[in-house]
Order: sequence, then structure tokens, then C-alpha cells
Amino acid sequence: MRHGKVHRKFNRTWEHRKAMFMNLSAALITHEQIVTTLPKAKDLRPVVEKLVTLARRGDLHARRQAIAELRDVAVVKKLFDVIAPRYQARPGGYTRIVKAGFRYGDSTPVAVIEFVDRDVDAKGASDHARTAAEAAAA
Repeated sequence: MRHGKVHRKFNRTWEHRKAMFMNLSAALITHEQIVTTLPKAKDLRPVVEKLVTLARRGDLHARRQAIAELRDVAVVKKLFDVIAPRYQARPGGYTRIVKAGFRYGDSTPVAVIEFVDRDVDAKGASDHARTAAEAAAA
């Protein structure tokens, strides 16, 4: 019986699901908007909301818990220094999911998940910084 089993499995092991949501969370925090499938976006929302709530606490223990979850210190730094102060007065509901049609190859429903009061310039900023650093090094 499947009583109390609320999350999707995505045909992955639990280790793979955990890594997938860790990577999706890091991408969402970095870019503040990502495009993914609708079921993944719906299951990603509580993961990211809990991380933002953790970051709003702002103490050392919360930072260490976020690092244990995300495994990337730079992403956790942005989460605590940029995103958490932005949502300090908001009691919840930090993300929004917008349906974006269907994927061409397999007709999977696609969605955009983004932070509610996101920084529009953040999307692609790390990519531009990385390409500028590579151009300067070359």
C-alpha cells in the first residue's frame, strides 16, 4: 500500500533524487529562474522554500545545515547574503511556478520556477562572468 507516500520517484534511486534536487536548488539559487519539467518544479518548490526559511534564520548552524544540503559554499553565500534579506518580511511563498507549454521531443509539460521578487539580471550573470574570465585568461 502507498499510504503517506507523497513525493514522486522520477524513476530514480533516492540518492539520485537527492542529488537531482540539490543540483536544481543550486541552479535556482544561482540563476533565480530555471526551466524544468512541471513535476520536477512542483517537487523542487518545498526543497527551496525550506532552504530560504533556513537562510532567513541566518545563524551559523543554519549556514552549516545549508552547506550540508547544497554542498556548494558559493551558492550558500548567495542564499544567505542576497536572497534571505530579500524575503525577511515575507512569511513564505518565495517561489512561483509558471507553466510553459510542452517540450518538443516528448511532449512533457514544462514549467518555469522562479523566485517571486527575483533579480532579473541574475539569470545568466554567472555564465557571463565565467565566459569573461575565460576570455581574460586566454
